[in-house]
Amino acid sequence: MEPSLAGAAEGAGRFRASEHQHVRYNPLRDDWVLVSAHRVKRPWQGQLEKPPPEDVPRWDPKNPLCPGATRANGEVNPKYEGTFVFPNDFPALHPDAPEPDDSDHPLFRAAPAQGVCKVMCFHPWSDLTLPLMSLPEIRAVIDAWAELATELGASYPWVQIFENKGAMMGCSNPHPHCQVWASSFLPNEARLEDRTQRQHLSEHGVPMLLEYAEQEARRKERLVVENADWLVVVPYWATWPYQTLLLPRRHVCRLQDLSDSEKDSLASIMQRLLIKYDNLFEVSFPYSMGWHGAPTGAFLEEDCRHWQLHAHYYPPLLRSATVRKFMVGYEMLAQAQRDLTPEQAAERLRSLPEVHYKKRAEEV
Repeated sequence: MEPSLAGAAEGAGRFRASEHQHVRYNPLRDDWVLVSAHRVKRPWQGQLEKPPPEDVPRWDPKNPLCPGATRANGEVNPKYEGTFVFPNDFPALHPDAPEPDDSDHPLFRAAPAQGVCKVMCFHPWSDLTLPLMSLPEIRAVIDAWAELATELGASYPWVQIFENKGAMMGCSNPHPHCQVWASSFLPNEARLEDRTQRQHLSEHGVPMLLEYAEQEARRKERLVVENADWLVVVPYWATWPYQTLLLPRRHVCRLQDLSDSEKDSLASIMQRLLIKYDNLFEVSFPYSMGWHGAPTGAFLEEDCRHWQLHAHYYPPLLRSATVRKFMVGYEMLAQAQRDLTPEQAAERLRSLPEVHYKKRAEEV
């Protein structure tokens, strides 16, 4: 049900999204976000974060993700020169975990959870991140993602590829890498997006995010970057200050369904987006990102046309490299809230140069 607008004061003047609070509906999550653009003007006297270090060594024998380094389990990494995938030494999921006993009460339910967890290094150098890598190197990362999605998706219904970048997002190692968790169950976010996308296709006859991409491509106001195959927007319902949604222009259900040319253009648009992120505050921009696509495993034999492949980017920074958005209080107990509007965030990102600030500095 749409939140009531009853009680709005008469004569309050014409509504302007950039100045007046309002709520926006997120059809992908079937929830609402409070937009309070006027709050961005308030002075900040809260916590300041430490910027990420700029002096990360290219190779460190004590870094367990580096080529030739020894990991916690005693295994020695090969001297890899591209991407490198290995089993997580401290996995959240094991493939042979025993199943819980039957519950004796509906309020105390448990269910089996098996799976595998892998780590994937993007590059042998610790002082590089995706926006500083070459297009062929980013394309190699995309190829490895698709291969893992295919391999693990043959057995597991959900394969979650995600990157936590920066200590602010819980990343304990500066080496460029991501994680891949495959599970025997559909996680909460996957089940939610499956329901909402299925309902949209049933009611409107078109996949939700395919229609959304077409709308945003026409409207332009939340567009950040685009090319022939992809577009990136700050979604209308964004929660995090500079949150973005990466969408293909054609109907694609899974990462492994992309063509070679779409993978090339994906590498390009990822690089452009991530350079803009770094240029925003001239810092290695922290975020959590991940891919969502149609479930796999047994779902490979089912009709998943309601799904559209997409990637979420959730960066926490709000005002500067040291001031972040906190999801606490009202956000935890009531609903999500943001300060600047998605349109303002998109305009700021869109206006940033597509040459990385570090490379501009080298040219001076």
